[in-house]
Amino acid sequence: MSLYPVKNASGRYDNVDFIKAAGHQLPSVKVSYLRRDVLLFAASIGVKKEELHFLYELHPSFAVFPTFSSNLAFKRTSQDVFDFIERMISSNAPIPGAPPFDPQRSVDGERGLEVISPLPVDSSGLDLEIQGKVIGVYDKGGNMILEGENTLVDTNTGKIYTRFTNMAFGIGQGGYGGPRGPKRKGYPPPDRSPDAVYVYKTFPEQALLYRLCGDYNPLHADEEFGRKAGFKGSILQGLGTWNIAAHGILLELGGSDPLRFKSITARFASVVYPGEILETRMWRTEGIVGNIDVIFQTVVQGDGRIALSNGLCVLKAASHTSSKL
Repeated sequence: MSLYPVKNASGRYDNVDFIKAAGHQLPSVKVSYLRRDVLLFAASIGVKKEELHFLYELHPSFAVFPTFSSNLAFKRTSQDVFDFIERMISSNAPIPGAPPFDPQRSVDGERGLEVISPLPVDSSGLDLEIQGKVIGVYDKGGNMILEGENTLVDTNTGKIYTRFTNMAFGIGQGGYGGPRGPKRKGYPPPDRSPDAVYVYKTFPEQALLYRLCGDYNPLHADEEFGRKAGFKGSILQGLGTWNIAAHGILLELGGSDPLRFKSITARFASVVYPGEILETRMWRTEGIVGNIDVIFQTVVQGDGRIALSNGLCVLKAASHTSSKL
């Protein structure tokens, strides 16, 4: 019997067994970037002129913003625009036991990123590769959920720079009676006022700027495409909101010091439309010795809907050497 499900006449799949997917190694993806990509990313998430070390390549402390690598799986080695949908479909490698994800009916559910080693300001001399594996495929409420883990590694040396976690939701693609998956740890906001709040007003062209970092999904540029997908129009990239929040946390509680950023995770709870005002609320809590755990939540001012939930960002304590910018 084949490892891979086969579509039947009804449009559903036979031979589905989500248990077979766990541990499956995904095809590796080559990635690269220039200093221009680093600068563009920082500008697209609202980094301020006062943080010139992220925005000016001749600054003596010029550095990559810590979450920059979050878009490299989209960008890969491209230096020009590309057909996002075609690329996602063509690179949708089969997973044992699981029906293929339909990228046009799939959304990000949760993203995490851990900085293992700071990235250099460009990838020259490196042979960077994203290596991934499936943690599990789950079946919830008729939706199919794919949990994965990826690492960004230089294959020349074996050095790991970033570890990513992700959960993708295949809307209406489940219903096969598979496992519901493990219970996730929650990070509810404490019952007190936030220790810091970062307010960022997105602008109408925000998604059009951010897409130049590699996420060329027409959902973020084409109003009609967005309406056909069930939204009011084109929407801001979920990772755009996620990275705006990461910047706000590092700015407000980490002194804008890239060496203090350790990790971040959050769930995508609601869409954001370009032009809306985002408010990221932060609560400092006790972390592992030497670290500061920041529970956060990003809401949209106006109607108060939650854009990012279950957020946790870990910052390292300030040191004399790391705080000099």
